[in-house]
Amino acid sequence: MASLWRVATSAFTSEKPAADYDGVEFWTDPERTGWLTKQGEYIKTWRRRWFVLKQGKLFWFKDSFVTRTSRPRGVVPVAACLTVKGADDILNKQHAFELSTRDDTMYFIADSEKEKEDWINSIGRSIVQNSRSVTDSEIIDYDSQR
Repeated sequence: MASLWRVATSAFTSEKPAADYDGVEFWTDPERTGWLTKQGEYIKTWRRRWFVLKQGKLFWFKDSFVTRTSRPRGVVPVAACLTVKGADDILNKQHAFELSTRDDTMYFIADSEKEKEDWINSIGRSIVQNSRSVTDSEIIDYDSQR
């Protein structure tokens, strides 16, 4: 069973130069940035990380000073995600939300309810924009075939 962590870490290895993250220049003009507290994959501790959402990828870093030479601690391709939704009741923590794929769920805690809603909206928009949609070659126009 593939997990988000394995997807994230297999997509980016430490040997790759920073400029080679699928062409995403995470250090300039991100769609959204901010601090979130993230639950670890294996050791379920909570750690505060700086998140950057850009071009369908959610990157996280140890600090907010992100440059061309920064190395993300992890990344999630949001096109692989199915849902992003509030998780206050699941975690029993305020401002919590979850990001789920077919096989795994990651949990986050924002600093406020507004931040939580803003992240959910931004990630949700990115999921829609970056998920595989029907291409022109797959559209069948039955009217033109008459």
